[in-house]
Amino acid sequence: MILEVALLDVKQGQQAAFETAFAEAQQIVSGMSGYLSHQLQKCIEKDNRYLLLVNWETLADHQVGFRQSAEYQQWRELLHHFYENFPDVEHFTTLYPNEA
Repeated sequence: MILEVALLDVKQGQQAAFETAFAEAQQIVSGMSGYLSHQLQKCIEKDNRYLLLVNWETLADHQVGFRQSAEYQQWRELLHHFYENFPDVEHFTTLYPNEA
């Protein structure tokens, strides 16, 4: 499993509109091949900062399957104009799982 991590800084005053658009956009990503789950978290200290976490089966599922799809173009149209700067997106793999 691969964890995609994106720190999203939304333009001030656009938070509510971003959250509404994300509610629609999350349906796009959740239908993609290799998608496992996602979370969108809102920062407490900075009210325009969000953390997007998406679990994918493989790195290619995100970088090729999603990023090179027509669905990604819809995602981009819905969300990218809200960002102050295009976010850095990084990918992580688990070293020490804490499973009960």
